Amino acid sequence: MRRPKGIRTKKSVAKRFKITATGKVLRHKAGRRHLLQTKSAKRRRSLGKAAVLTDADAHRILQSMPWDH
Repeated sequence: MRRPKGIRTKKSVAKRFKITATGKVLRHKAGRRHLLQTKSAKRRRSLGKAAVLTDADAHRILQSMPWDH
C-alpha cells in the first residue's frame, strides 16, 4: 500500500537545529571538528556553546519542522 502524503519533518534539519520553549532556534557553531590545537582554550569553549539563529533564518528552519513549534 502507498504511504499517505502530508506534511513531514525534514529530518536533516531536525538533526542540526533545536527549538527552545520560547520558539528560538539554536544551532551549533562551525570550527569545532579539527585543528583544535591552534585555537585558544577560550575560543574552543565558546565554539562548544549553541548560538541563536536570526529571525530571517529561523523562519525557514521552522517551516521545515512543522510539528516542533
